[in-house]
Parts: sequence; structure tokens; C-alpha cells
Amino acid sequence: MTDLTTRSATTTTKATGETPRPGTGDPGGKGRTTIADGVVAKIAAASAREVLGVHGLGTGMARALGSVRDRVPAGRPGQTRGVSVEVGERQTAVDLDVVVEYGYPITDVVADLRVAVIDAVERMTGLEVVEVNVAVGDVRLPDEPEEEPQEGPRVT
Repeated sequence: MTDLTTRSATTTTKATGETPRPGTGDPGGKGRTTIADGVVAKIAAASAREVLGVHGLGTGMARALGSVRDRVPAGRPGQTRGVSVEVGERQTAVDLDVVVEYGYPITDVVADLRVAVIDAVERMTGLEVVEVNVAVGDVRLPDEPEEEPQEGPRVT
């Protein structure tokens, strides 16, 4: 990948040292791109769910309220439940609340989680991830029933 560096009147590429033709310079300097917090949160949530040992995102009351909200016809599924982000112009920070599967070393899961989230967010947005804070709020035991209520009629 060629890295373009823009300087005063002359622009040179680091890879070739050549001066590009007018109009072919750094396209990033020809407009402004903003990335919404929700976009970064979705990317972080999707990459976190793929990490081995992560049972789910969100803990306690957030998961309970989220499961109710998910079943409301007008409500959208809580894709970013357990994820909060702060997005600046060039950097972002991510906070995750997770539930870890029993038997997985929490420190290893959290390390893998940080790597996955940082890689996905930086690759897809170009933002620098300055920190990923992880709060492990629960461990899911193998014999625990799912917290999500089963679909079906509420009354008979």
C-alpha cells in the first residue's frame, strides 16, 4: 500500500519518491469524513462476538432490558449492547462489558478480545484505537439456562 504524504506545494510518495500529477494527490485532503459512534460500536461488537470464550456482550440488567427491547416489534436488536465508544477525529476508545464462557482463561480471552477489536476498528475505519477497556461481569456456566426467554405465546 502506498502511503502518501502531503507537504506545502509539492507532494511526494514515500514508496517511490515521485511527485504525482496534479489532481492525483492525497484524496483524504479533499473533504471531511466523519464516522458515527454507532458505526464503531457495531464493528467492535461484531469482532468481540467472534472471539473464542466470549459468551455475550452486556451484563446483568443491560442484558435483561436488551432482551425485552429486542422483542418489541418496533425495536431493533441490541447489536451494540455492552459496547460504548468515544469517537474523535482521528482516535477512538472502546468500552466492553462481556460474559465469558466457563473454562476459558479470562486473561487470555480479554487479550484476544482487545486484539480483535483494535484490528477490526482500525482496519475498517482508519481511526487509531487508543484503548479498549473490558469489564468481565459474569461467567456463563455450562449448565446455566439461556437468559433470553424462549419464543412463543406469553399466555394460553
